[in-house]
Amino acid sequence: LASRGDPYLLVSQMAFAERGVLDRYLAAVQQVVDRHDILRTAFVWEGLSSPTQVVWRKAPLEVSEVELDEDGGPGHEQLKRRFDPRQYRIDLGRAPLLRIVIAREPGSTRWLLLELQHHLIGDHTTLEVMHAEVRAVLEGREYELAAPQPFRNLVAQARLGVDAKAHEQFFRGMLADIDEPILPLGLSEVRGDGSGVHEAQRMLPQGLNDRLRQQARRLGVSLASLCHVAWGQVLARSSGREQVVFGTVLFGRMHAGAGADRTMGLFINTLPVRLDLDGTAVEASVRSTHARLSELLAHEHASLALAQRCSGVAAPAPLFSALLNYRHNTPAALAGSGAEDGLAGVEWLGAEERTNYPLS
Repeated sequence: LASRGDPYLLVSQMAFAERGVLDRYLAAVQQVVDRHDILRTAFVWEGLSSPTQVVWRKAPLEVSEVELDEDGGPGHEQLKRRFDPRQYRIDLGRAPLLRIVIAREPGSTRWLLLELQHHLIGDHTTLEVMHAEVRAVLEGREYELAAPQPFRNLVAQARLGVDAKAHEQFFRGMLADIDEPILPLGLSEVRGDGSGVHEAQRMLPQGLNDRLRQQARRLGVSLASLCHVAWGQVLARSSGREQVVFGTVLFGRMHAGAGADRTMGLFINTLPVRLDLDGTAVEASVRSTHARLSELLAHEHASLALAQRCSGVAAPAPLFSALLNYRHNTPAALAGSGAEDGLAGVEWLGAEERTNYPLS
């Protein structure tokens, strides 16, 4: 389980005009938790041959109320500092793996909420689906919600699909001759306290976006393949290597059956991809990358630990320290993530998703 990407806490923060609005929101969250097996899931492993997911019939939401300092700065920042996911831990044996902290904002009638969700029970899509369902409950549209899809379907698919020997054969063929960690800019240290972390955002001009998509159509590849080659070029130049390996985040829902796009749970997986950026022409490189990503999809539920053992890099050194998360968000998905939700008295304050890879 620990090899499926980065188990971590996903953080969301909201503000409510008054306590009554907050209480209605919490009741809606509990209703959504009651609907979905993965939100009532805990993990046990002591004394067992392998870790097991246990679904509780009832999983009451754990809500903690704290008092904030009048002169301690903005309330939402106080909450975030006090329950920083780099120090705060969730007991994996106690469902739901969702913790909520509330506090009255100093000098105000507003109430603040900090939501911590463990990555083991959800990914970005899970957060979108969960917030959409909570919104539907608050607006009295529960009848519109489709019957929840059980997460056990994915568990069965992952356990009964491609066997470990086939995974090992694939990753040995790709990684066996890689005997040194690929560390762009020499970055290898993981700073668990979050110090030194910098984030930047850049919106691509529409014209560049259009040209990229035109090139992808001309070559008969996905735009993701173009972006993987571009990221590979960055890593090749910053590591001094022609053969580069980096982690790529697989969506995990492409072949997960009907309704997978609305199923909650951890579908994503981080797996290594290797690109040989030598004297190969750009078009040939893009096409070979597209082929390799297509092959990787057949192994999207493989263990990252297994994949890393198939390389020539001796443990505990990392095989790679850079990550690419190519994610396509639809306008509908983005619409539910801001303050324009249309829920009276509710304000979205922000969220945090972070991995432990030094360069992402």
